[in-house]
Amino acid sequence: MVFDFFGSKTKVVIAMAHIGALPGSPLYDARGGIQKLVDDVARDIEQLQSGGVDAIMFGNENDRPYVFKAPPEGLAAMTAVVQILKPMLTVPFGVNYLWDPTASVAIGAVTGASFVREIFTGLFASDMGLWQPDCATPARLRAQLGRPDLKMLFNINAEFAHSLDQRPIELRAKSAVFSSLADAILVSGPITGQPADAGDLRKVCETIRDVPVFANTGVNLDNVSEVLRLASGVVIGTHFKQDGITWNAVDGNRVNRFMDKVGQLR
Repeated sequence: MVFDFFGSKTKVVIAMAHIGALPGSPLYDARGGIQKLVDDVARDIEQLQSGGVDAIMFGNENDRPYVFKAPPEGLAAMTAVVQILKPMLTVPFGVNYLWDPTASVAIGAVTGASFVREIFTGLFASDMGLWQPDCATPARLRAQLGRPDLKMLFNINAEFAHSLDQRPIELRAKSAVFSSLADAILVSGPITGQPADAGDLRKVCETIRDVPVFANTGVNLDNVSEVLRLASGVVIGTHFKQDGITWNAVDGNRVNRFMDKVGQLR
């Protein structure tokens, strides 16, 4: 199954365009400023699009320590970066402000994004404390902003966290589609760059038939064949980076090799 905005493509690859730490966060490069954020992401986008990825998702992965509510300066900066870079995009794009679903929808709606990704449902014990997302607020914001076409991708097992909801993961996924109107379900590993549990991914893929299921973390050249036998697509960040390190720049050769492999699997 694929999203309508991907047309006839199957086994979709969404590539991460990691924005550097935003203003106000501890790792922000004040000397480089917004222009450095733009320049760094622009170089990554060039490599990703040259390699043939199907979509790009902007994320503020280096805004560590993460927050549950986007501060005004971070929200403004990420919106500005996405808007500046939008003209160079030749593929659909999405946004994800970690870990604020309402901010993600706000940025996505005003910049013309096709989709957003976040933790919209569940209850988690996390590195950031008790994690209790509110799906209704971003869903209503999407409607209020006149963007019913903005797809909401539900990451159902949060990174850096443990679910306090003891229902089986496939039941949580089914419930998110039924009660919270998920447009897609994403299955993650425990930390950025680590693969999802193969058993969890299989259970969710076998249960969810109405919307696409994506592997959200840890997909690489070695496991993509197995993953795409089950999932509708993948989200790739770390594997596309130089030396496979999340914080490095995108390595075009890695992108090319991966997309060649995906081409063989389609």
